[in-house]
Amino acid sequence: MASKAEKPEGAWELFKTVFWALIIAGVFRTLFFQPFWIPSGSMKDTLLIGDFLFVNKMAYGYSQHSCPFSACPISGRILGTEPERGDVVVFRHPVNGQDFIKRLIGLPGDKVQLKDGVVHINGQAVQLKADGIFEEVFEPQGSVGSKPSCENNPGLGAICEKSRMIETLPNGAAHSILNIGVRSADNTGIYTVPEAHFFFMGDNRDNSTDSRYAQNVGGVGFVPYENIIGRADRVMFSAAGKSLFFFWTWRSDRFFKAVQ
Repeated sequence: MASKAEKPEGAWELFKTVFWALIIAGVFRTLFFQPFWIPSGSMKDTLLIGDFLFVNKMAYGYSQHSCPFSACPISGRILGTEPERGDVVVFRHPVNGQDFIKRLIGLPGDKVQLKDGVVHINGQAVQLKADGIFEEVFEPQGSVGSKPSCENNPGLGAICEKSRMIETLPNGAAHSILNIGVRSADNTGIYTVPEAHFFFMGDNRDNSTDSRYAQNVGGVGFVPYENIIGRADRVMFSAAGKSLFFFWTWRSDRFFKAVQ
């Protein structure tokens, strides 16, 4: 039986254990992974509103090839691999600093253009293949309660439809994209991606504020390398309700789902 003198010591040891556990967890989060919750539908159907994932902050590093000495946050830091076309990446918006998640389409030096909704990279159209229809209920979604944009014109509670296609980039990376209709951003001029910058687009092409839109009109524009936080590799779990804590709304088919 512990004496009264031992109890304060035991409490102190417990406090120290919890304290260091929190410190280690904080360091782990800061250096290696960052939690991210999907608040909007710009990446459907790859990512749904309510998906919860961890961003791999160690996926990419810096090198003199892609990050000149003057642009590197930490000179001489070489970790991970270079970002690749098709990666789903979390980055800080170059103007307002908010965290965004989009798909990497254009690398430094690339010329990107859209013609009738088809992405052209360095003068070559990407491969597209029809892949049926994406369906979801037309109703308020997530904590914001916004309704989805649809290709058809459903009433509340009816099925919202979008055409789905498989887009294959020049490096062979394939992913699904959605189409709602004809939009002004379906036809653009040529974007020449600057050195140490990237061009991003959302998979829900007609419902994404991305690099097609200039920063002075609220768009993402070109994103500098130092603004990249990391790569999204896997959805941990997903909630269809207003909060991640509403466990009864969790989507059972999205536990540990790979992000492609």
